[in-house]
Amino acid sequence: MQRCDRLNQTTNRSLPTSSGLLSLLAMALNPQVTNLVIILGMMQVSKKIPFDDPQVLLGVRILYIVTNVIIAGVYLYLQNKINAKKDLTTLKYVEPAPMGSADEPKLITTTVHSYDLQQLRALWKSQLMGVGMMGVMHLYFKYTNPLLIQSIIPLKGAFEGNLVKIHLFGSPAIGDLKRPWKAAGGLMGMGGQGEPKSDKKSIEQAERAGSGGVKEE
Repeated sequence: MQRCDRLNQTTNRSLPTSSGLLSLLAMALNPQVTNLVIILGMMQVSKKIPFDDPQVLLGVRILYIVTNVIIAGVYLYLQNKINAKKDLTTLKYVEPAPMGSADEPKLITTTVHSYDLQQLRALWKSQLMGVGMMGVMHLYFKYTNPLLIQSIIPLKGAFEGNLVKIHLFGSPAIGDLKRPWKAAGGLMGMGGQGEPKSDKKSIEQAERAGSGGVKEE
């Protein structure tokens, strides 16, 4: 009996707890992790694709163009939805200083409408920069493999965005979707900018420090 008890205790210690399993699952579902898995997988797939065949290359180019057209269509739809709602609810939060900067956190006073448009502009900028870099890599340096990967990752990222979840899928702006949103970090969610703070204490501290009152249009 004692031997069985010791065996059970050892087994229980070796098994992960429910919270540990949830943490592992959350890490596995992290967008940065899934992106890495997709990239590694597509790198292996692309080795078997005959990009030297003009028809195959044309097909991959068309795929890349189509995915970017879809993303542009989604962003235009978001812009119309944001402007149609025109939510003028006041949004006040403390924006953290950029990593490595000696600047103080800044108090931002804006509206939900302006905040969403600002986030959408950042998405447009990121997408256009990606298209520009891909154009240089493919047309100037003659790289073809990244076309396939860049036909999947940006489209996946577009539909994982908070604006899409709220304005396209109709998810309520609560929990992780409550504004302001944390800037996307690097792999495993690390290395990004600090999290914006909207609690009363942080806002009052920023006001007393004289670092706020910035109105974003």
